[in-house]
Amino acid sequence: MRKKFFLLIIFLITFGSFSLTMAQSNITAPIAKKVPKINKIHGDTLTDNYYWLREKNNPEVISYLEAENAYTDSVMKPYKEFEQNLYKEIVSRIKETDLSVPYREGDYLYYNRTEEGKQYPILCRKLAADTKAKEEILLDLNKLAEGQKFMSLGDLDISPDGKKLAYTTDNNGFRQYQLFIKDLETGKIYPETRERVTTVLWAEDNKTLFYVVEHPQTKRSYQLYKHLLGSEKDDLVFEEKDELYGLGLSKSSSDDYIFSVSSSSTTTEVRYIPSNKPDSNFKVFLAREEGHEYSLDHHSGQNFYVLTNLEAKNYRLVTSAIENSDKNNWQEIIPHKEKVKLEGMQFFANHYIVYQREDGLQKILISNLSNKQTHFIEFPEPAYSVFGNANRIFDTNIFRFSYQSFVTPNSVFDYDMDKRDRKLLKQDEVIGGYDPTQYKSERIFVTATDGARIPVSMVYKKDLVKDGSRPMFLSAYGAYGATTPVTFSSASLSLIDRGVIFVRAHVRGGSDLGQIWHDQGKMMLKRNTFTDFINVTEYLINEKYTSKDRIVIQGGSAGGLLIGAVVNMRPELFKAAIAEVPFVDVINTMLDETLPLTVGEFLEWGNPKVKNEYDYLKSYCPYTNIAAKAYPNILVKTSLNDSQVMYWEPAKYVAKLRVTKTDNNLLLLKTNLAGGHGGASGRYDRFKEVAFNYTFILTQLGIAQ
Repeated sequence: MRKKFFLLIIFLITFGSFSLTMAQSNITAPIAKKVPKINKIHGDTLTDNYYWLREKNNPEVISYLEAENAYTDSVMKPYKEFEQNLYKEIVSRIKETDLSVPYREGDYLYYNRTEEGKQYPILCRKLAADTKAKEEILLDLNKLAEGQKFMSLGDLDISPDGKKLAYTTDNNGFRQYQLFIKDLETGKIYPETRERVTTVLWAEDNKTLFYVVEHPQTKRSYQLYKHLLGSEKDDLVFEEKDELYGLGLSKSSSDDYIFSVSSSSTTTEVRYIPSNKPDSNFKVFLAREEGHEYSLDHHSGQNFYVLTNLEAKNYRLVTSAIENSDKNNWQEIIPHKEKVKLEGMQFFANHYIVYQREDGLQKILISNLSNKQTHFIEFPEPAYSVFGNANRIFDTNIFRFSYQSFVTPNSVFDYDMDKRDRKLLKQDEVIGGYDPTQYKSERIFVTATDGARIPVSMVYKKDLVKDGSRPMFLSAYGAYGATTPVTFSSASLSLIDRGVIFVRAHVRGGSDLGQIWHDQGKMMLKRNTFTDFINVTEYLINEKYTSKDRIVIQGGSAGGLLIGAVVNMRPELFKAAIAEVPFVDVINTMLDETLPLTVGEFLEWGNPKVKNEYDYLKSYCPYTNIAAKAYPNILVKTSLNDSQVMYWEPAKYVAKLRVTKTDNNLLLLKTNLAGGHGGASGRYDRFKEVAFNYTFILTQLGIAQ
């Protein structure tokens, strides 16, 4: 039966008549009016005909977005039943009523659970010492979401005595969070609330709450406040005045110190106080020095552990006296390695963990503080992701981590750091008889035109024959030094089981191969991100994994910039493209310092007010480089309340592309009028968005059942 099904899929791909390119719509594609806005810079004249789409309160703007939605709905209407079936198929694989693995903190076991039909998780706890203890509901996000079109939980922190919960929520998708404090003994919400809060953290006295707020216009986290429970007025502890920097809060593994972290994309400065002395003045550990990034942790005694990139592009681990941070007195624990990046650390009473990345793969190094012995946790697959789970007990030899791959569902393990063995606590269940042996995960390296080796991860049904006939879904991100994780998605089986090869390219701009991988894909080397993606595509075609009329590509946010750039550069390579909340109007956005995130990102993209940086940005900006030529079929998605990439960037991009391109291929814009940067907030609503995307992908590939 499997072979017959596969042959049927190949038949549909090869001979089927399901191409969306030929779909008929009874609504004409909207054409946005042109209202030229002229901007002269560096002797150059920029004409933006669609600047007016920034006017969010203009009814004409909303009417235009609604018209685009109506056009998209009309084009996709013939496949509505297929979309609904995909949605049911995706939902059918998840365990709708489920429970996370409880973790211990203080006297309680904490966990989340979901209930069938409900959009959001319920946060709960029980007393650990009592096996018959009654469940306490800390937060039911379903109740918080009542009457709201959007609900997102931001930061949260439980006081050390377990009696109070500080949490933040966003109810419109703009990532503007409001702070609430809940008494966990009475269930009542304290009267004091605060706006625009990004981070919260309790001091050890259980009554002092530190929190960070963002700037009302630029959304840069910039002010640290101290709140004493019951007080109306809070103390401003510190204001980060440099617009390149943002503020964050963290606590040491030992819980003995609170850290206030000022960071740009290239430089760090950390302040600290003892967590049991909240009225202390924060001290600077090491003053900011351009290009020096570091983080702190504490185990015990009078030393900090410092993860630093000083004279170490991929970081090294040292110790430093807390009261004397002179770099000449540092003691090196783990030296710098050219091909191994140190990404993080965590301490226990008798051990410490160092998260590393080598050759694009994550590794976990465990060190015994007593006998100095070290070892790595072994992972069996060619491509995977592993993350530290909730580890809130300091005096333990058990380290909890989560592991998954393209083939293995998310799995939670307890690892005995002394005995070096692991215990599987839970693996996410895939309803309906999922058999991992029927799939193959592969990791290859593609040589770029300049000789760089680009990691590529993929998964497909094991019966792959490399004859160029298989359809492919290829995605990438490539920015901010973010690594592209290889994670399991039961939803993706709706593609893979229909013959699609599911691929992620780990292009430069991320840090999959260390810090240099990021450096080679930003600022004046940003074009490497796009040429890497093109090189990967060409390789996969030449090696007959697929062919260019069977490739759908996808990227979101900065990955949407990637999609916009490559369809300008090499449109003939792709059958179709999906750009989600895409950062495509690079020059205009980076010229506007009043927009969220702009100034802080000068160190990632460049500042167009500097001529050579302007010229380079102009060479690849997707909106600027739209040209009169044929493009692949394109679906662009955005959200009206997106705070990271404003809705008007994708809207302007589609408006300009529609009247410029020379082909008759599809160009669709779909705007979530109640969503944020990640789209809808509820899990079922997100599954509907995935089903819509998959409908577009599969019908482009000639598959509609």
